[in-house]
Formats: sequence, C-alpha cells, structure tokens
Amino acid sequence: MPKTTTPPVEAEPEPQAAVELRRLGVTTIEVPIIGTSPLITHRWSEKAKKQMRDAQSGQARVKKEPKDPDAEYKSSMYVLDDGRYGFPAAAFKASIVNAITHFDGITKVLGKQAITVVGLGTEQLVPIECDEGPTMREDMVRVGQGVADIRYRGQFWPWHVTLLIRFVSSALTNGSVIALVDAAGFGGVGEWRPSAPKSTSGSYGTFHVAEG
Repeated sequence: MPKTTTPPVEAEPEPQAAVELRRLGVTTIEVPIIGTSPLITHRWSEKAKKQMRDAQSGQARVKKEPKDPDAEYKSSMYVLDDGRYGFPAAAFKASIVNAITHFDGITKVLGKQAITVVGLGTEQLVPIECDEGPTMREDMVRVGQGVADIRYRGQFWPWHVTLLIRFVSSALTNGSVIALVDAAGFGGVGEWRPSAPKSTSGSYGTFHVAEG
C-alpha cells in the first residue's frame, strides 16, 4: 500500500490592528504683501481664445482686425464680480512653490500639496489694492517666430494685496510660510517677472511681506 501524507494545516493569519489616521491640522493666515515693482497683467481675452478655438477646429482664418488699444488694455485685466481688479491666486501659489528652491528641508511636492492661496470668484482672484488705479502700458514684444508686435496691457503701481493662505500646520509653521512668501517676491508674479521662463531681463511684479 502506498504511504499517504496529510498536508500541513496552514496557520490562520493574525488579525492586523486597524490603522488610525488623524485629520491634518490646517491653519489659515493673512499675509499682506507690498509690490516693489509694477505689476503687469495679461489675461487671455475672449477674442484671443476664440481665435485659438477656431484654429484648432480647422476654421478658416479671418482677416486681422485693426488694433484697438483701449479694448486690448481693458481685456488684459482680471475683474472680480464686484468690479474690483484682481490677480490669479494660482500665480501667487506658483511663485511661492518656486521659492522653495531657496530653502533646504522642504520639497516642491510638499509645497504644492500643503499650501493653498485662497482666491475669490470663478477665476479665483486675489483683490489688488492700487490707490491710483491701473494704467495702460504699450510694449514691443516678440511673438511666434520672433515677429515684432505691440501689446497693450494693464499695469498696477504702486500696489499691494493681502494673501489668504491655508496650509498644513503639521508640516509647516506660520513663520515658514511667511518666509516662503517673502522669498517668492524675488521671483514675482505677472508679465515680465524675474522668474518668467522665457525672460532673462524681467524685473516686474516683485514684492515683499509687509513688516509688522
């Protein structure tokens, strides 16, 4: 008779203890900043967006209309529902995240996930305070294959804003966030800023944290 063997009985796995997670601690602070150079805005106009949509859908190009400096200037600015001028909160956040390169012990990944600049309205704008109101700029620019063009854009000077910042307080302190915002001012926001990827001469849109 062949010898039979009984397979070993596998031990039941021990139950794992449930992982208990705590909600992240979140803090909101106001950080007032003061512009140290003029802020230049360049919002995509509805006309420009329509031209891009038409080009992507294969529609025939229409003849260029004569430039309307006043209309181009007005459409270059962001406006809140209550009529105040603003600037994208996302631009300030990008500036803060880019400033992380000045510091050790923190990564851009953490900055992206742990810091939010709160904006208002559908476009998520931060209101701009400018006692003298915006003025029109006329600038020579290079577009496409280096073709020269004239652009009419809004400029705010002097200007200041108050950033409402929400951040994970278990990862960053109030002082760390304020230091990041202050450092972000060297890169600036808006057109022709020092941190613009295609500009080596930008000096606009810079700022610093207000003292006190």
